[in-house]
Amino acid sequence: MLYLDNSATTQIHPEVKDAMLPFLMEEFGNPSSKYYLVAENAKNAVKKARSALGSLIGSKDSEIIFTSGSTESNNMIIKGVADFHSDKGKHIITTKVEHPSVLETCKYLETKGFEVTYLDVDEYGRILLDDLRNQIKKNTILVTIIWGNNELGSLNDIKAISELCLQKNVFFHSDATQVIGKIKINLSDYPGVTFLSCSSHKFHGPKGIGAAFIREDQYHILTMITPLLHGGGQEQGIRSGTLAVHNIVGLGKAAEIAINSISENIQKINKLEKYLISILKDKFSNQIHFNNDNDNKIPGVISIQFKGINNEVLVKSLAPIVAVSTGSACSSSKPSHVLSAIGLTIDEVIFTVRFSLSSFIKEEDLDIFKQL
Repeated sequence: MLYLDNSATTQIHPEVKDAMLPFLMEEFGNPSSKYYLVAENAKNAVKKARSALGSLIGSKDSEIIFTSGSTESNNMIIKGVADFHSDKGKHIITTKVEHPSVLETCKYLETKGFEVTYLDVDEYGRILLDDLRNQIKKNTILVTIIWGNNELGSLNDIKAISELCLQKNVFFHSDATQVIGKIKINLSDYPGVTFLSCSSHKFHGPKGIGAAFIREDQYHILTMITPLLHGGGQEQGIRSGTLAVHNIVGLGKAAEIAINSISENIQKINKLEKYLISILKDKFSNQIHFNNDNDNKIPGVISIQFKGINNEVLVKSLAPIVAVSTGSACSSSKPSHVLSAIGLTIDEVIFTVRFSLSSFIKEEDLDIFKQL
């Protein structure tokens, strides 16, 4: 079967598996313990992984807080900022095309007395900077805007957004789940990004592990938030709980691989995307329509309408030979809020499927579409 649902999750890299295995067996120590060797080995492995992720995103190691994934990171950051900084204001700005872990968290905060502004987006799912500028108020404490859209692949202008938030002295969080390991990012170039979320399983690491980037100030103190999980004080007191060392090691190895291969992978995936699009156009011509932009997007993400064909029926019929999706795996039971927000009719939403490629795919694998 050809797997084309890499925006949902990715195949674990063989080198990642090999790196993890010792920490599931003989190297089972708790990195928070002291004095004995297996604990010290675990502590050093966590340190190495933290450094690898920091190198991948261009942050200090001390600005990386390990979590169970982006859903937890998003919740922790948004709720944590809202609680800790509520005395400065209770207004939050986000967009209508965020991941459910952002949107549902914002809806929850509305029940607690916070005001949330949901920005409209253009036909490709990007915000307009002037819209954001016009919505920032004196009591705005947080802007949370997705870096790369999980259904369309569209990239927001994070540089401009971060500069605006820095100018306005507003915390800026970006859900970067879909872009880490897929495009080059150096957070030292984005001083206005205060917080960022990511998940290992989106770039060939294990599931159940991710991280939050929390920027330090000039005194090397992390931006203050209220912890989501209280307990033993691990992760600088921000995220308590015994560290899942094997998963952290896997994340670190995936980050290390991404650092070394990202340029090559971008080139390969862009080539695969062009090849697949040419096949689809030749095969289906006027029966298809592409929802996404061709430029300024995550490599390998294709949102496509097969006119007149229900996407659930299409996905099920393709399932024995090709794995694709109707949109976000986290809200698969509902029509896509992303596609609705960019102005598609309900029929156009129902006709849409998403293909998402990875570097594990070979060009000849895509020839299967010539036979459909």
